[in-house]
Amino acid sequence: MFRNVLGKLVTETVRVHRCVNYAPLTQRVTAASVSVRSFTAVKDEVQPPFDAVLLQFLVCPLSKKPLRYEAETNELINDDLGIAYPIIDGIPNMIPQEARLLNKDTDTPTTPTQG
Repeated sequence: MFRNVLGKLVTETVRVHRCVNYAPLTQRVTAASVSVRSFTAVKDEVQPPFDAVLLQFLVCPLSKKPLRYEAETNELINDDLGIAYPIIDGIPNMIPQEARLLNKDTDTPTTPTQG
């Protein structure tokens, strides 16, 4: 049985090897034929738009409250905690360690007034 299996393996390998066409040397890829994009040619590309339908499903991973989308900064904002999650290539980055803290403007004075 071993001889039959080994014989078939050798026979099939030879058949496949005969059928393979080798590409001529002129068709090989050279460095000059491949377009290379340099970093100097890269312009500021427009970020893909964020799908606002996702706001129905996405919540803050810390407070579990809904988020709002800020188009100017391309971030998802949690107003309660004052943090902003970035959206990179149309994908929200919901990792709390990578969220940005927002500066909340408060109109109330920080020191108590004495009356």
